[in-house]
Amino acid sequence: MNSTLFINVFRFLLLLTVQIVIFNNMNFMGYISPFPYILFIILYPVNGNKYGLLIASFFLGLILDVFSNSGGIHTTASIVLAYYRPYIFKFAFGISYEYQTVKLNDILTPERFSFLVLAVLIHHITLFVLETFQMSFFFDNLLRIILSSIFTILICIIIIYLTKPNRR
Repeated sequence: MNSTLFINVFRFLLLLTVQIVIFNNMNFMGYISPFPYILFIILYPVNGNKYGLLIASFFLGLILDVFSNSGGIHTTASIVLAYYRPYIFKFAFGISYEYQTVKLNDILTPERFSFLVLAVLIHHITLFVLETFQMSFFFDNLLRIILSSIFTILICIIIIYLTKPNRR
């Protein structure tokens, strides 16, 4: 129990720090902005406290909003992702989600990939729609959502494979 808590706190702090120091300063062509901090929400244990995840997601987004000066959009997007996470699990994994046999930081399967894609898309749609909040920027938003999602998914997959525990 304590090791799980330690791992989650470490993951929270590490992903938040990396997002603030490195990825907040990246903006490719005005359309691609990576947000790998959502890996904390994605990799949170399946059988973990759901209210704890919502509270941690709130603070994750709030701290990022303070450092990004973004007015609450990261907080909202993080809470929306944390709230819809069980539904994404049910959609991607089906009945195996109910028995909590899901390990996301393992070999990438189609189920894990679809979970990752849906989670990133929900976060990015919420984030970019709240950022502009105008329908006149529909195609600009759509392009930003698609390109940023692809880049974020690639970074998340790289981070998952770099931090995957070795099996012996």
